[in-house]
Amino acid sequence: MYTPFDLSGRGVVITGGNGGIGLGMARALLDSGATVAIWGSNPDKTENARNQLVAACGDASRVHAFVCDVSDEAQVDSRFAASVAALGRVDACFANAGVSAKGTPMIEMTLEEFRRVQRINVEGVFLTFRAAARHMAAHGQGGSLVATASTAAIEGAARNSHYGASKGAVTAYVRALAVELARHRIRVNSILPGWIATEMTAASFANPKFAAAVHPRIPARRWGNIDDFGGIAVYLASDASGYTTGEQFVIDGGYTKF
Repeated sequence: MYTPFDLSGRGVVITGGNGGIGLGMARALLDSGATVAIWGSNPDKTENARNQLVAACGDASRVHAFVCDVSDEAQVDSRFAASVAALGRVDACFANAGVSAKGTPMIEMTLEEFRRVQRINVEGVFLTFRAAARHMAAHGQGGSLVATASTAAIEGAARNSHYGASKGAVTAYVRALAVELARHRIRVNSILPGWIATEMTAASFANPKFAAAVHPRIPARRWGNIDDFGGIAVYLASDASGYTTGEQFVIDGGYTKF
């Protein structure tokens, strides 16, 4: 029987798992049998997300939640150790936490604003993946590392140059790690979302001018939603992707092709 998508017994960490795309991933991973640890920087939002996931799967022992600022080295290492203790072993780690840009023209941008985005979007991925890779290399069973990047990594992101720079850095980092960590049976891939309806994009989508300019360019003729990322999350956490590494998975309804 072919059952590569059965994640029973697998432990998964999802940073930024308390909302948006990360929450959509967590739902699907739980539905496929995994035990998950979601991380978030907002305590109330993180606990609410845990309660929602527990209600959906009906088993509180399979959902764990930790408050973590992924730009803080000590917090990441501490929360990862706590996640290992809760899950038993981490087989897949989704570095999904990120911040958006403020739509600032580059010539008006401060160094602090540029660094604010890099601290979470780039350094946060580094710290999360370092903790996960150390764990996976030590237990010897390999695993899957997945970073959430953005189509801003492959398109010109006007007034979001620092955001685009951060996501482009993540995709390059993923490719390098895919080569470096393969000897440890660790595969590393990235997901590049297009225009997805989340709290982060709500203000833009509510702007009629923005919606009129962008929505017609999406061949799928709709905004993406967080459940559109369940399938790719399960695939990359499963044995089905055992020979897939260093890849960029664009999930955008065809936006970048039109």
